[in-house]
Amino acid sequence: MSIFRAPAHLYRLSRIAATMARSGGMAVFRERLGLSGWRNGLAKLVEALLKPFGMRGDSNMPPIARALNALGPAEVKFGQMMATRPDVVGLEMAQELRQLQDNVPAFDVDIARETVERELGATIEETFVSFGPPIAAASIAQVHKAETPDGEEVAVKILRPGVEASFMRDIDAFSFVAKVVEKAIPNTRRLKPVAVYEHFAETTRIELDLRLEAAAASEFRENTVEDEGFRVPVIDWQRSSQRVMTMEWIEGTPIGDIDALIAKGVDAKALAQRVIQSFLLHALRDGFFHADMHQGNLIVDNDERIVALDFGIMGRLDMMTRRFYAEILLSFLRRDYMRAAMIHKEAGYLPSDQPVDSFAQALRSVAEPIFGLGATKVSMARLLGQLFTVTETFGMETQTQLILLQKTMVMVEGVARDLDPDVNMWSAAQPIVEQWVRQNLGPEAVMRDLQTTIATLSRLGPRLPKAAERLVALADAPERVQTVNVRMKRPGKTSLLITAIAGGAVGALLMQFFG
Repeated sequence: MSIFRAPAHLYRLSRIAATMARSGGMAVFRERLGLSGWRNGLAKLVEALLKPFGMRGDSNMPPIARALNALGPAEVKFGQMMATRPDVVGLEMAQELRQLQDNVPAFDVDIARETVERELGATIEETFVSFGPPIAAASIAQVHKAETPDGEEVAVKILRPGVEASFMRDIDAFSFVAKVVEKAIPNTRRLKPVAVYEHFAETTRIELDLRLEAAAASEFRENTVEDEGFRVPVIDWQRSSQRVMTMEWIEGTPIGDIDALIAKGVDAKALAQRVIQSFLLHALRDGFFHADMHQGNLIVDNDERIVALDFGIMGRLDMMTRRFYAEILLSFLRRDYMRAAMIHKEAGYLPSDQPVDSFAQALRSVAEPIFGLGATKVSMARLLGQLFTVTETFGMETQTQLILLQKTMVMVEGVARDLDPDVNMWSAAQPIVEQWVRQNLGPEAVMRDLQTTIATLSRLGPRLPKAAERLVALADAPERVQTVNVRMKRPGKTSLLITAIAGGAVGALLMQFFG
């Protein structure tokens, strides 16, 4: 980010601050920061000066959510993401931010038609037999129902005009704030403001290129095509591009419309179980899961299958992380806190200077009161919220790889509890987790790992003799070893860069489950 853009960022941030002042958001910040004396007086003065220049917003929303909603699509999207980070904003604020909705006016259908024609290189009549008005509008795109010349009904998603430039301008301002905060306030570094921004920027850029969303939907469908009770629409690649995505139209009932589902004879209790188990299956088995599983992105088709929609936000977990995650989750299911603590230590999540037994005790102190409520009342959101406090106490850094997993777990719990307030989260999760652990951490998994290792060594076989010769040559040349040691002790700029990159790669693999 160029320093010459700082004035533009400061202007944008002043507009945000003014709107926060007008909505009452600044007063909330003053209260939660515990300002007093001259600091509180100065903050009130700044608030009074800025207030007349702010936008009004929806008075029915809480102050901070109201301000973000008034500021525009990028701020709404940012607020929605922060609603998934109770470790950063706190549980109360996270719940308030969940009220943010993408209820924005649709753009004109003629603009949508022009976009389709420009993107696909053909007239709308050549591409579709019919092309209806928008049926859903959000901050980034809107959806139209259409019919192809083959008689297939499809959903056509089209980006808003100029949305890329608008988002990138605001994302740059967020980057500026994150870097200033991380440098100026050392206590925030554990929460990695820059990493939070980068995560937001990455997911937003994916949503702004519908080819990437189409690819995610296609991969997700391939992974889940045999899953009973779960369905992903087929992508129409011939009618998709960077700003247009066309996919199979599926008739269904919104999963949040409980009365309509029950009227159709759907077993809401069984559906709640399936929502939980589908998410865990995708996360553990595939390492690729839908990371935005709220009610607006799920419908139930006429065969009572869950249909996932909107694939702009997807999550990935590598095999090593999945193994640690499954073992940690299973340890909590069995209330084996020492094993959970040991897994954190083995994974590198718990700092080396922190005692395992003390960490196990802290986990017990958090989990037992919650488990004591009874299985049907255990809240994943409450458990995670308590654990965030523990991770801070033990100096455990926020790890970005599992942010989407954490927030999706909370989302899934919300969907399941709407369907069945008495759903037993643990009994639904346990068979999926135990089966995966048996298949991937038992004797069969050891044999597969051994076979993979042998296959890798076999491919590298022709290079091994030369590698051995080099090691022998180094052993026979002490002076060369000494030179190497000196260089390792006093690395140059290139060596430092390589070391930093390698360290970052290793750190990315040692991701922390709870924070």
